[in-house]
Amino acid sequence: MGPPAPRRSAPLPLTQLQRALLDRFQRDFPLVARPFAAMAKAVGASEAEVIVALAELREAGALARVGATLAPNRAGASTLAAMAVPSERLEEVADLVSAFPEVNHNYEREHRFNLWFVVTAESRTRIEEVLATIEARSGLPVLDLPLVRPFKLDLGFPLPWS
Repeated sequence: MGPPAPRRSAPLPLTQLQRALLDRFQRDFPLVARPFAAMAKAVGASEAEVIVALAELREAGALARVGATLAPNRAGASTLAAMAVPSERLEEVADLVSAFPEVNHNYEREHRFNLWFVVTAESRTRIEEVLATIEARSGLPVLDLPLVRPFKLDLGFPLPWS
């Protein structure tokens, strides 16, 4: 879906449709041929309206990703990775990492390892290729943290208007 939109510091005014989509689809993304049509039906809108509403949220930096979340390593392979990036290079390296379609998202943490990201691919071999390319292009080592024991986190949360 491309690199993430810039972060927003001010609250974003949301339409009724955007609120409904955010409330309803933090979980249970429709796994059908036309998921946006299924979402539209569930909230009483058209498929085109849903696509526009989600695109506006993404463009405004209020939404990073739309799609299903699968249990790790059930379809293909995945890993968590971290890098210790000099602060003056953080945005540059984050953009480099985000340019890979295998990278779901990246985020900054307050730690020596300050850039974290998740890589998913069709195979462990492809993950290793992506990590090696990131290392080569950034000139920085990547810490590969493959899943050892699963923990289920519910990343949905109540929204202020709910």
